Amino acid sequence: MNFFPIFLNIQDQLCLVVGGGATATRKVELLLEAHAKVKVVAPVINESLSLWAKDGRIIHRAAPFAATDLTGCRLVMAATNDKAVNEQVSRLAHEQNLPVNVVDQPELCSFIMPSIIDRHPVQIAVSTGGASPVLARLLRTRLETMIPSAYGNLANFVASFREQVKQRLPFKERRRFWETVLQGTIAEMLLSGHIAEATKALENLLQKQSLSAAANTYGEVYLVGAGPGDPDLLTFRALRLMQQADVVLYDRLVMPEILNLVRRDAEKIYVGKEPTNHVVPQEEINQLLLRLAKEGKRVLRLKGGDPFMFGRGGEEIETLMEEGIPFQVVPGITAATAASAYAGIPLTHRKYAQSCIFVTAHLKDGSVNLNWAELVQPHQTVVVYMGVRALPTLARELIKHGLPPDTPAALVQKATTADQLVLTGTIAELPGMVEEAKIKLYSIIIIGGVVKLHQKLAWFTPPVPVNN
Repeated sequence: MNFFPIFLNIQDQLCLVVGGGATATRKVELLLEAHAKVKVVAPVINESLSLWAKDGRIIHRAAPFAATDLTGCRLVMAATNDKAVNEQVSRLAHEQNLPVNVVDQPELCSFIMPSIIDRHPVQIAVSTGGASPVLARLLRTRLETMIPSAYGNLANFVASFREQVKQRLPFKERRRFWETVLQGTIAEMLLSGHIAEATKALENLLQKQSLSAAANTYGEVYLVGAGPGDPDLLTFRALRLMQQADVVLYDRLVMPEILNLVRRDAEKIYVGKEPTNHVVPQEEINQLLLRLAKEGKRVLRLKGGDPFMFGRGGEEIETLMEEGIPFQVVPGITAATAASAYAGIPLTHRKYAQSCIFVTAHLKDGSVNLNWAELVQPHQTVVVYMGVRALPTLARELIKHGLPPDTPAALVQKATTADQLVLTGTIAELPGMVEEAKIKLYSIIIIGGVVKLHQKLAWFTPPVPVNN
């Protein structure tokens, strides 16, 4: 990120605004709302600023900006139509290490002004880093409709109970308690104005959780499918659990954009595996899930695609069940359906395929041992996971067992992402095409007549691919 998001306490601090027009007025208004002492420097100011100066709400110096105006200031804003003045304010403020904002000139700023949703004491700031203030305002408008004005009352309600909760619950239980309060009926009571009922319900919940905290030995494991790559394809439930986890175990197929949606302070542990390089062996992952859960933590096992589609999710929950560890499973959109949809290749079609079969070309011992006779049946789509390395063997054996060499086939790499690549040809041609493109990452291979529809139905147009 280009700008570090931060909230400043400027209460009773002297802040300088250079300029006397409508833009300067908006900046002054925000500073006054934050209870700052505001000094405005401009030869002429508009009616609003004049009234505030007359009422003593602001200090006005009716003169051009001078270096001495920065003396004693905590924060500086330039809002004039004179580029030279704005540059002078910025330069002098930077020299004195004063935070400075120049309206509509992010290159002169040490901080920028976001669009603000104010639900005091809750504040939400939306910024595009100066790239598009209009987009920031549009996002703010959307958020305004989603966040009731009563959220400020909710925050004050929580603050009134914080010390009591801190005294009665151990640290690891407090966040769970507040999540229960803020995501359930107690919050709904308060938002609808039933303060007395909400207070009683919270006190009852606190009493109940205080009694059970000592007996709550184990945490919980969330086995969550992260989908094929596009964060927009995550489920609501996945997002909710991603925000609740204390620690995250993730593999190499989880995109950084998805990992960024996990709670900021959660511990993150990489347990990625490649066919010939297991950073953390599966058995160690199983035991790590056990150990962390037994420590009372909520553990997010974040897996690319769907955890039960060649994702070893079954092996992991077997271990959890044997030890009596509570767990939840959240399905994800598997790579096969995502890759086919984004490539415009329907897995079934009345004209080409009445059935679909999913296989993996990488077994536990590293071999490729498939039921070849089953895979070469007519009017069928075959989807192969983890088949890039085995593609020459796969093509050879399929043709050997009766699949016509001119059967259409496709490879989809990095499905649903901006780097998506689709290669199409015949099953005989595809191994050579993949080798020429130097594709090494996990990809989905689709074999069958439905591949013919790719050019006609594809709606996702990928950029020129980058070899990996």
